Amino acid sequence: MPHQTTALQRLRSAGLRPTQQRIALANLLFARGHRHVTAEELHAEAREGGFILSLATVYNTLNQFTDAGLVRILAVEGLRTWYDTNVAEHFHFYVEGRGDILDVPHQNINVLNPPAAPEGFDIVNIDIVIRLRPIAGN
Repeated sequence: MPHQTTALQRLRSAGLRPTQQRIALANLLFARGHRHVTAEELHAEAREGGFILSLATVYNTLNQFTDAGLVRILAVEGLRTWYDTNVAEHFHFYVEGRGDILDVPHQNINVLNPPAAPEGFDIVNIDIVIRLRPIAGN
């Protein structure tokens, strides 16, 4: 979906009822193009923007957006979860110590010899996270 698509259009095309909370969070989430954000970061942005939402509402909404295919989950570090607005297949760099996630520039990265899925399952996505550590002095 292009970035210019309105929050209302995104929600409707994903089959989600456009509630005030969903519209507000979709506007915040997609207004800056592709990005990686935690529920806590989005909650803080909503509060700064004058929206009074509980953190539980933000989590529930992000999970609904995930189920609808509007965002994808990135579990990179322990209990912390990021939501990625770029749902196209791509890979990530994770900067240790900073918690930054960056998209790997589109390159010819091939996953050679992935394991066979267990019986009754299909592989739908392979996530690759390349961990980076800043060089001393940077």
